[in-house]
Amino acid sequence: MIFGPRRGLPFASAVCIPHTMSNSNSPSLSVRQRETVDRAIAELRRGGAVVVTGGGDEPALLIQAAETVVGAAPFEGLPRTHPPKALIVTGRRAAILGLADHGPRSVLLNGIGAWSCDDLAPFIDPEVQGPVPPPGVTASTATAGSAADAAIRLVKIARLLPAAVAAPIGGDAAGWASSHNRVVIAASAIDGYDRMQAEDLRIVGEARVPLADTENCRIISFRPLDGGAEHLAIVIGALDIHKPVLTRLHSECFTGDLLGSLRCDCGDQLRAAIQTIAAQGSGVLLYLAQEGRGIGLVNKLRAYRLQDFGFDTVDANEQLGFDDDERIYLPAVHMLKQLGIGQVRLLTNNPAKVGALARHGIDVVERVPQVMPSNDHNRGYLATKATRSGHLL
Repeated sequence: MIFGPRRGLPFASAVCIPHTMSNSNSPSLSVRQRETVDRAIAELRRGGAVVVTGGGDEPALLIQAAETVVGAAPFEGLPRTHPPKALIVTGRRAAILGLADHGPRSVLLNGIGAWSCDDLAPFIDPEVQGPVPPPGVTASTATAGSAADAAIRLVKIARLLPAAVAAPIGGDAAGWASSHNRVVIAASAIDGYDRMQAEDLRIVGEARVPLADTENCRIISFRPLDGGAEHLAIVIGALDIHKPVLTRLHSECFTGDLLGSLRCDCGDQLRAAIQTIAAQGSGVLLYLAQEGRGIGLVNKLRAYRLQDFGFDTVDANEQLGFDDDERIYLPAVHMLKQLGIGQVRLLTNNPAKVGALARHGIDVVERVPQVMPSNDHNRGYLATKATRSGHLL
């Protein structure tokens, strides 16, 4: 619900924008499923354990984010005769550890000592660079749609290191979880979470915010129904949605945008984009809540530390266990559609953004380059973006 009149913005109704953007090809999550995902994320971040169920006959898994394990035991309440635990890592992290190439699937490691915090450290510590698994540690690839694969996705959504300690729960997993006061979440709910959050975005507030580079500016806030991450649309001038709108998709960068960090070009890109849009007279910058290419601020700082050891941007993310870029652009698609924008002139050097919008029905009629000068601190970063990430610099 938007309170008050909208002046100068030729999109949407004055009161409420109906939600009409569901995708029949995507999983539809119930309110209960959404709440369960949110509870599971909160539980993992505070060091708790949750039960993840997969498809087929495989057992459910009790999981805990590996980086939150403290002391000698990650789980309490499991009988001594319970099946042995496993450490789940990404295929990229497994490769870093010197294990066989398991591709994009998650990998289960069995036979890691007593599973104390110290036992786990060599397997999840991003500063460990070489092969470390001792004799007796075996690795197996998780199947698509399995509880193990979903567990890694859930830990990523929680913005923790992508590694989880897991113990299979045989028999009645729901009954066991209820008796031990554990959240139970299905792999299908985890897999559909990002899409659901994008499709559920609603306009929840807007205001006129004069900027140093343009006084004719409004900021519109979007929030999903579950109260998750909020994204912003910085609308400059009066949009003519019957023509291609000059648009930039900008992922938030605390260090670059707010502090003026010299390690990246994000702050320069943000300010230059606003200036370019203002000079043309109108356009929109979508400010997306996906810090650090989607891995979160804490993990971005961990990646920075690895870069100080000589890793480039891509290798640092993979050393942590992430893909080189974990961002998704469905939120941007749904924001543009709610603003009534179907055609854009996209201000970007990243072809992946062009492809992402085009795949979801936004017509990118032109890519408008935006190249920033380098400095002594980000020269290697920009070179990596061009040579390894495909940016057109």
